[in-house]
Amino acid sequence: MHQNVTDQYPGDNATAGQILDLAGAYHDAAQRLWEDGCRKHTIARAPLHLAAIHAIELYLSALLLHKGTEAAKVRSLKHCLQDRADQAKQAGLQLRTNTHAHLVSMSDNREYLVVRYEPELQTVMSNITRLMATLNEVSKKVNLQMGDSKVRL
Repeated sequence: MHQNVTDQYPGDNATAGQILDLAGAYHDAAQRLWEDGCRKHTIARAPLHLAAIHAIELYLSALLLHKGTEAAKVRSLKHCLQDRADQAKQAGLQLRTNTHAHLVSMSDNREYLVVRYEPELQTVMSNITRLMATLNEVSKKVNLQMGDSKVRL
């Protein structure tokens, strides 16, 4: 019997490679926003923050899927970067201590929700340079672990 698309959760059939490509698209978008001058500490940086955070989440999700974690299990992590990073670490991802600590801090500060719904709370949002460094490291190490030759820096 043919299953209706509306009966499926979006992303259930996505491959790790497709999620990695999507992460790369968000990474590229964050990089373009960064280069376009969204460096000042204003609400205008919210799209850059959101694109970067989402790219990080997608990179970690891609790795977990690549390592055999079921899509439903990855989805159950919601937007918690700490849980994703901890599980990715158990799956062999080796991030620098400061990078892992930054992911934990982003989770503790609920940056994903703040940037989506209350970006004027800039005091809890990551320094943009630190955020881009975290994004670049996660991208590089996930791509290398997944054997992708399109490593972004």
